[in-house]
Amino acid sequence: MNLAKPRLDVGLFTNRLEAMLAFYQNEIGLPFDHLLPLGNGRQQHRHDMLGSVLKINASREPVAETPAAGYRELMIAREGLLGPKHLTDPDGNAVTLVPPGLFGITRIGMKLAVRDIAAHRRFYALAMGLPDVPEEGGASFYCGDSVILIEEAKDAPADASIQGTGFRYLTVQVFKTDEEHAGILAHGGREGQAPQTLGDIARISFIRDPDGNWIEISQRASLVGALE
Repeated sequence: MNLAKPRLDVGLFTNRLEAMLAFYQNEIGLPFDHLLPLGNGRQQHRHDMLGSVLKINASREPVAETPAAGYRELMIAREGLLGPKHLTDPDGNAVTLVPPGLFGITRIGMKLAVRDIAAHRRFYALAMGLPDVPEEGGASFYCGDSVILIEEAKDAPADASIQGTGFRYLTVQVFKTDEEHAGILAHGGREGQAPQTLGDIARISFIRDPDGNWIEISQRASLVGALE
């Protein structure tokens, strides 16, 4: 995978916008970057997260309270810690501050609960083309300098939905969405949404992992220039 930005972005949805903004800005200390209108009463509050973007999505209409996706714990490296500091945001999402280097995390990591570790190893290594984190025994993968940590869990979803509160998708920034999307499908990935262009902002698509978790493939104009 040819990354245009060497790290993941994280998308969540909430019905408790003010409380979530206060938590991530004041307790976690993430700088607010800008507000992105998405249309139909939806807004995305974008925050810098050590070079990644935390995308807090809210809507005029309430977001459905559906079963959780496989994205279970956001980990953020924080200097000066002797061990992990476990926190919970107002929606009940797990957020852990970790000493840099723990689990291979130097910026951010996302813990992913799955039904079948072997299937997800094949997906991330072959379909996504990501290298594993050597010291983590093949169950974690680098996407640039972000880490995806895979753990087997009995309550992992069989068909995760992007609709609902909580962590719902990861975003990978690439140079050519159409090429990456086609390559992932050719190597066993599932399509969530075919490539489309969002004005002059980005060309995006969605693919899904073996449990149906959603991954956005984004060719963002601010990173790569023209969207042709």
